[in-house]
Amino acid sequence: MFRLPVLASVFLLAWYINAVAAFNFELACSSIASQAASIDNTTIFFADIVPAGTSLTFPDQDPSCGGPGSSQTVLVDMCRVALNVSTSERSGITMEAWLPRNWTGRFLSTGNGGLDGCLQYVDLAYTTAQGFATVGANNGHNGTGGSLFFDNSDVLADFVFRSLHTNVVVGKEITEMFYGKPHKTSYYLGCSTGGREGFKIVQDFPDDFDGVVAGSPAINWNNLMSWSARFHNILGNATSPTFVTADEWLGLIHDNILQQCDEIDGVADGIIEDPNLCDYQPEELICTSARNTSGCLTPLKAAVVREVFSPMYDTHGNLMYPRQQPGSENAALVNLIYSSNVFPFSQDWFHFVVFNPPFNINTLDLNDYQIAEDLNPFNVATFNGDLSSFQSRGGKVITYHGQADMLISPADTEFYYQHVSSTMGLPPSKLDDFLRFFRISGMSHCATGPGAWQIGQSLAGASGNLTAETLDPDRNVLSAVVRWLEEGIAPETILGTKYVNDSASLGVELSRRHCRYPTRNVYDRTGDSNLPDSWSCK
Repeated sequence: MFRLPVLASVFLLAWYINAVAAFNFELACSSIASQAASIDNTTIFFADIVPAGTSLTFPDQDPSCGGPGSSQTVLVDMCRVALNVSTSERSGITMEAWLPRNWTGRFLSTGNGGLDGCLQYVDLAYTTAQGFATVGANNGHNGTGGSLFFDNSDVLADFVFRSLHTNVVVGKEITEMFYGKPHKTSYYLGCSTGGREGFKIVQDFPDDFDGVVAGSPAINWNNLMSWSARFHNILGNATSPTFVTADEWLGLIHDNILQQCDEIDGVADGIIEDPNLCDYQPEELICTSARNTSGCLTPLKAAVVREVFSPMYDTHGNLMYPRQQPGSENAALVNLIYSSNVFPFSQDWFHFVVFNPPFNINTLDLNDYQIAEDLNPFNVATFNGDLSSFQSRGGKVITYHGQADMLISPADTEFYYQHVSSTMGLPPSKLDDFLRFFRISGMSHCATGPGAWQIGQSLAGASGNLTAETLDPDRNVLSAVVRWLEEGIAPETILGTKYVNDSASLGVELSRRHCRYPTRNVYDRTGDSNLPDSWSCK
């Protein structure tokens, strides 16, 4: 009878054991629901295999989050797990774990936006396609409003910090159960409120993530809510002589800002490279006998415009929130920010958190703003300047902010960066070891705008097409933080892209390497300004 040599038999046995023990994706997905049910305070809704190319719909989604008609295409084979986790007797989070067949050993959590209780399905799809085991949660409530915060501090706690932290803890357990081994590295990706959430975890739960991308962060939250409400104080209602119309903001005023400030950087391209250098003078638009009223501003309106572009101070003269940056006027947002009504998120925050529903939101004043700052529930301000615990364990943070952001002033991220520097006693050269801040010229709120705004911050920020080019760490902030953490190569710049009409099929309009703060992009005044090599960080 034929016999294998002993050594060959050993190798064959080892091969067989490894083959039997090899990860079985289908089996893992069929058993994860029963396994995850053992996690404290969880209720599993379902666990399903979802093939690449499937268009998911969300019949139970709150209408304000997109509603039952919204959908998301899944980009890779994955196991989708949906569950609820109780956070108290009167609160809980809905979360999902998307577990890809092509797992890289990396774990990631997504964030949220505004006052949202909306899962960011597009971010789940974007990161899962890159091999991350990804989780996301609803911030402890459904919908985009804040009414459920009223008289329920547990729901508010979920929004401020607990939903994300719980989602991470439970998500890591599910990931290990599913793949049979723990993750190697953990990451976070979020913008706006998602940016605030990223910094909240860095500040309060430094062990949760190894690498964080926190875009356009809504830190200094209480004063941000007041700053957003303050525009109504300044402008008044639509019939007030102080009210500046959307057409005036987008036409007359925006054009005048560009006339005064666009060429400070050496090129007239509709992009103010560094709005800090723009000392806008709206008085230039005051009506004179030589101007008709359709092409100028009354002295009262010019004074209002100046106040809009001025910092916000408290009753003692201390800075509460930096100025709105000139040049940030945006057609999609102007009627939301410079409205005859108080900004919606500010309305809900003051109605349901600071005061109570009968409160007359139109009477808000500086004293009310101080009350909000002093209240600061669960330290939602997220302005702790001591990041030493995160730093000491080798964590890395990339934060970025569009310099044409109308919703959250990019000057506030500079304000926080400087606060971290002074609190920790570290100059930028030392902060660079774990925290790097990139100012993205011409980017609006988290995306879009006239500048080179596509930096891999989202699926749209990767032009909706995941290729070696769009995932290149030199041009993708998520890939950049992964390379920084895992290979020790820190990003010096982030190469942004602007496509013609924001469509990759129409070709590149301009590219620019965005500098890390406090350096700024300087044009050489000789080369093609649409090419990155014509600019340098100084």
